[in-house]
Amino acid sequence: MIITGVERQRGRRRVNVFVDGRFALSLGRSFAQEKELHADMAIDEAGLQELRAEDERRTAYDAAIHLLSYRPRSEREMRQRLRRLNVSPEAIDETVARLLASHYLDDAAFAEFWRESRANLSPRSQRLVRSELLYKGVDADTATTAVDVLDDDESAYRAASKRLKALAGADYDDFRRRLGGFLMRRGFGYETVRRALERCWRETGHDARS
Repeated sequence: MIITGVERQRGRRRVNVFVDGRFALSLGRSFAQEKELHADMAIDEAGLQELRAEDERRTAYDAAIHLLSYRPRSEREMRQRLRRLNVSPEAIDETVARLLASHYLDDAAFAEFWRESRANLSPRSQRLVRSELLYKGVDADTATTAVDVLDDDESAYRAASKRLKALAGADYDDFRRRLGGFLMRRGFGYETVRRALERCWRETGHDARS
């Protein structure tokens, strides 16, 4: 078997490799250059399979690092995203193992990141944040430990405070209906919502419910 062509894909950092005049596989351009693939180069089926497997591993790992450059990920999230690349389960397992060994993946650290992100940007109840972590694949004990430091009263108040400008001029019933519904959707219980509403209503300059 002879490589008869190595052609760049238009608009992508990949090349098409042709063997005996037929398309054989696609590889990352830098990987193909590293392997010094060129026309008239002899290759066998085992060599093609090795190139394909190594390219999959590199593709999966590079994609994982790219995803992590935006924010931390849970192990489940990472596996789900890598499956979309249509790489083999073996390549995914190897990539995840590599990331875990280097601590680029760490569900406990991810849980703390997620809690802090929610607390700072989009406060919601301890129960809801825990449910989000479970959905992302964090185990129950780790999720519980991460959210234990959250104070629902304080979280509800901070969430409500972000909405007060939009409620300027509202009477008490409208204020309670709109802000209370918002807080309930954030997972807060009735009593927590009631306390946050009363606190925010007073801070808008009202001494009574009128």
